[in-house]
Amino acid sequence: MTLDCDLEKFFDRVNHDILMSRLARYIGDKRLLGLIRRFLEAGMMQDGVCVTRCEGTPQGGPLSPLLANLLLDDLDKELERRGHKFCRYADDCNIYVRTIVAGRRVMASITRFLEEKLRLRVNQDKSAVAFVGKRKFLGYRLLPGGRLGIAPKSLDRAKDRIREITKRNRSMAFEKRIEKVNSFLTGWVTYFRHAECKSHLQRLEKWLRRKLRCVRLKQCKRVKTITDFLKSCGVNEQESWMLALSGKGWWRLADTPQAHRAMSVAWFQGQGLVSQIDRYMTLQTSGNRRGT
Repeated sequence: MTLDCDLEKFFDRVNHDILMSRLARYIGDKRLLGLIRRFLEAGMMQDGVCVTRCEGTPQGGPLSPLLANLLLDDLDKELERRGHKFCRYADDCNIYVRTIVAGRRVMASITRFLEEKLRLRVNQDKSAVAFVGKRKFLGYRLLPGGRLGIAPKSLDRAKDRIREITKRNRSMAFEKRIEKVNSFLTGWVTYFRHAECKSHLQRLEKWLRRKLRCVRLKQCKRVKTITDFLKSCGVNEQESWMLALSGKGWWRLADTPQAHRAMSVAWFQGQGLVSQIDRYMTLQTSGNRRGT
């Protein structure tokens, strides 16, 4: 069982005085402490107005998770003192217990510790005690035998991003779409290189190619233009006209045999689409070599 502890609006609720007192334990340079204090208190734009910040840390930079790790070091020490097994990065924390009853007991005691000592609030709606495989940590989920997989929500977010890039009503050159897809998926696959996700990537790439076929066909717009495009990709004239004159929607047309032959895997490679499965396997191989 795992206790998935979610801190409510963590980066907006960090108490500056408590954080600075923790930093002072490790940093003796008062000039550096003063610089960090000014960083924390820097104003932020809200509805076009500069608002003074009295709590919380600015997000988006590498300093915020570093400060979060320093602040929550007290939580790590408390969990170690109690003998718990856990994983934590910034405000994301999973504590592993044997039973649901034990998890609820730990949840109550850790909530008191966070609220009384660090003045942080636990989000009771998002926190839960559940089987390990049903919760996620940094986008991963734990599979039987200690193996890593991708959390379903991480896959859903990746698909949402791809949908945004491949919107058919979005004015963008086809080459630019492929460039954006490559940029996103290359970083995404690199992050999840430790997960066992080859089958997920195969399904994702198949779905992505259909999305891109759909976009490319719609960009042709007219029957004659679609026919000419299919013929230029090696489809015979009769089958090209059959697809172009079909009354099917773009999504169904993108899954026809003609569309698959015209815009094959090799065709997409020629357009510059990076095979993320090949990249994943390369990362797996290089990781295994370093492990040995």
